[in-house]
Amino acid sequence: MVSSGTRTESSADRGGGKGFAAAEEGRSGGTERSRSRSSGGCSSAASGGSAAEMAEMGWGRWYGRKELEAATEGFSRGNVIGEGGYGVVYRGVLGDNLVVAVKNLLNNRGQAEKEFKVEVEAIGKVRHKNLVGLVGYCAEGFQRMLVYEYIDNGNLHQWLHGEVGPVSPLTWEIRMKIAIGTAKGIAYLHEGLEPKVVHRDVKSSNILLDKQWNPKVSDFGLAKLLGPGSTFVTTRVMGTFGSFPDVPYNISCSYVAPEYASTGMLNERSDVYSFGVLMMELISGRTPVDYGRPNGEVNLVEWFKGMVANRRSEGVVDPLIETQPSIRSLKRLLVVCLRCTDLDSLNRPKMGQVVHMLEGDEFPYRSVSHYIFLEFN
Repeated sequence: MVSSGTRTESSADRGGGKGFAAAEEGRSGGTERSRSRSSGGCSSAASGGSAAEMAEMGWGRWYGRKELEAATEGFSRGNVIGEGGYGVVYRGVLGDNLVVAVKNLLNNRGQAEKEFKVEVEAIGKVRHKNLVGLVGYCAEGFQRMLVYEYIDNGNLHQWLHGEVGPVSPLTWEIRMKIAIGTAKGIAYLHEGLEPKVVHRDVKSSNILLDKQWNPKVSDFGLAKLLGPGSTFVTTRVMGTFGSFPDVPYNISCSYVAPEYASTGMLNERSDVYSFGVLMMELISGRTPVDYGRPNGEVNLVEWFKGMVANRRSEGVVDPLIETQPSIRSLKRLLVVCLRCTDLDSLNRPKMGQVVHMLEGDEFPYRSVSHYIFLEFN
């Protein structure tokens, strides 16, 4: 996949199948609770507030640099499990034998400060089984590090596009489990928190998986908060998108919602679009952009919609799935994909509605052809 966005490869994009962190339901007793606090609190903490102040706000434990240096064996290259333009992630073992992932943020023009603030504010007090959990942090001088719970089963991108043999271990049932769990995690960000959190970088490499294939949405370094009454924020376009060599800015061939790419206006429906692309990727096993494919198949969204419109829905299913899905189950997910990637953002469902569509016993349409008619006519 070609990335021509302003943000470089995220820390979860690399790592040789190890991933870097996960929130575990058991840690919080399955508690899923909202929070209510102003954005100013984190701002003061991230710019030099005391460890006591941050701990009091419920943002996890404060770790000293020496403690994390010892846990990672001096930030040894042998312990690197992910790296990108925003920092390096290390596997570490704390004094109480707790295995963690330590994200050491690079301070490029103050970027470490920004990423630290965003991630702490976005997930510092969040406890949800489908969201990565923050264990603690380090803020000494200009040093900014984030400590997460560790997971060693990689991310969705690695399982979809890595070398897995002739049969994918991701059965249709597992893929549905990943789809539902990811939708629940994003829905909680949008609808269970105040202010709501727009992730802004939903993609397969940011979906971590535990040994039971439970998904954990990770990497909140690009997230934005929307307070009460706010319908959108205007921001510089960031995320993961591709471009064709002869088209300098082809916004349709990526995870990035077209209205966000063209105007910079961001809200939760931008995440919904990205989730729709992710679901197409999950069904097909294809990346959002693949220049190695024939003309007409490079852009996943265009190819996928074309196949469905031409009544060739079964042809979009990953051939590495040994047992193909039932027509009913496939159509359910196809409708989710099409509705989430509707070019008119107002027609996209909310993530809570997406969860209902994925879990509901009653199929939302008698036939996918109803939505196809609306989509292509």
